[in-house]
Amino acid sequence: MTLTRLIIQIPCLNEAEDLPATLAALPRHIPGIDAVEILIIDDGSHDNTSDVALKYGVDHVVRHRRNRGLANAFQSGLDASLAAGADIIVNTDADGQYEGADIAALVQPILEGRADIVVGDRGVAKNAHFGPVKRRLQRLGSMIVRSLSGTDISDAVSGFRAISREAAQRLTITTEFSYTTDMLIQAGRKRMAVVSVPVRTHPATRPSRLFTSIPRFISQTGVTIVRAYTTYNALRVFVGTGLLLALAGAVPILRFIWFYLNGDGGGHIQSLVIGGVLLVLGALVAVMGMLADLITANRKLLEATLHKVRRLEERLQEQDRRIGHEHHHTQEETRDETEADGVVADIVALPGLSGPASARRSR
Repeated sequence: MTLTRLIIQIPCLNEAEDLPATLAALPRHIPGIDAVEILIIDDGSHDNTSDVALKYGVDHVVRHRRNRGLANAFQSGLDASLAAGADIIVNTDADGQYEGADIAALVQPILEGRADIVVGDRGVAKNAHFGPVKRRLQRLGSMIVRSLSGTDISDAVSGFRAISREAAQRLTITTEFSYTTDMLIQAGRKRMAVVSVPVRTHPATRPSRLFTSIPRFISQTGVTIVRAYTTYNALRVFVGTGLLLALAGAVPILRFIWFYLNGDGGGHIQSLVIGGVLLVLGALVAVMGMLADLITANRKLLEATLHKVRRLEERLQEQDRRIGHEHHHTQEETRDETEADGVVADIVALPGLSGPASARRSR
């Protein structure tokens, strides 16, 4: 019988104070799940986050010697969860922003075979815990990510999400700021089934440790989106940019031709120079797009190879566990036979005696 194991991973940075309440709110029994385990990623905390986690019964702890950022912590959690045999991985925050009881609803589409990734929708448009500016920015960002990734997700930056084992094996987070948008763009390009379910949220108990201001969050998220999209759509991005430069270069060239045909071309040589430069730049960017597209194709091959390596590691681990179990079972049988032989050999017949009294222990 195959058991379904769920691992709830929580990236942490100096969360010793908030972690106990968050852990207490997590479910330990979910319908359709045979085992629920909790994994903490201590991303270089300076307090005793790891000790608190172990004290409150966390099953797995991954420690970073120094802070690597949320995206790296998330990837470390995925790798550790896969190694621990997780069939479904749920990511949540350590500050208790999300309702732990909603994990059951979050994993349900995966259990039903309808989704590879499930994102918790916080209802950004009407969430009372968000200010008006944050609501508008979240909706705008989600609309952009939805368009670029080809997924129908209304809350793109929600960190409360469930991931199947197969999807986790195919994901590789490459950004350093946040995994949320990068992950959705990857999932969309890899044709994964991504759905969302409504979840509840709690008021923020402290300022975010991911960013220090809204402008910084916008700039970092924008860079992440552009980088992730360009990684998987290099030809479209570079050739599109090259065409824009070429069109911009055509304008001053046409201007020069107009004046030249009207007998006044001598004073407009600068238009010809600027247009020529822009045309050359456009051509170079387009060529770069072709090279980048070849690199993208190579990346896909590398990702496919990495996926196969992870599957091979999984099979080897299962084989090692099976061999270890069989070896342990064989040792138990050998020990039982040895003990039985020892009891028989321990009873000897003494010469000159018969009947029940003839069998006495030699010790």
